[in-house]
Amino acid sequence: MSIKSILKTMEILYVCLIVFAAISGSALADPDPLQDLCVADLASGVKVNGYPCKDAANVTGADFYYEGLANAVVPNNTFGVATSIAFITQVPGINTLGLSLARADFAPGGLVPPHTHPRATEMIFLLEGTLNVSFITTSNVVISHTVQKGGVFVFPKGLVHFLKNISDQPAAIIAAFDSQLPGTYVWSLSLFGAKIPEDVLADTFQITTDEVQNIRSKLFPSP
Repeated sequence: MSIKSILKTMEILYVCLIVFAAISGSALADPDPLQDLCVADLASGVKVNGYPCKDAANVTGADFYYEGLANAVVPNNTFGVATSIAFITQVPGINTLGLSLARADFAPGGLVPPHTHPRATEMIFLLEGTLNVSFITTSNVVISHTVQKGGVFVFPKGLVHFLKNISDQPAAIIAAFDSQLPGTYVWSLSLFGAKIPEDVLADTFQITTDEVQNIRSKLFPSP
């Protein structure tokens, strides 16, 4: 092999390594921190991917502490589920650390409807009750399991999933995410709550525009 061919091969390998590194980096839920801590400055007007760091001299233990998940919340909505979050907006100390928590309290029969977290894998721990939980693969296969008190279940990143209280007693979970701000996209609320033309929704779901209006009125009742 000539020197020219060797150099050409090395050039191709170098380009492949750069592409691989870029893809690998983008696959991470959140970027790794570059310092011991970077408490989010939630009041900053600077726009970055996340939040800028608060002045280290102003950091206190309160930036890493939160009690918002301690107590159950009585659900008072159509789905019979109340959600409490401990994301970066509640715990600024998790900025750049790539994790967050949430709590969901279910009334008997309560449902967390089909939704996704575009930036995180989710793991739940059942505090009490009995839930039927499911996620849907991109091949439209439904993976389901009945979770009892003390059980753990994982929803892979980005996949549609839902949780249903199948008992006549309240239920509650703690959910962990590998992102400081996982994002939540509830399909029914997003599709019918956004200003998508009624004829588009009607054609998509093979229903009439009157039925679209009826669904919207149930999901978003007038005050």
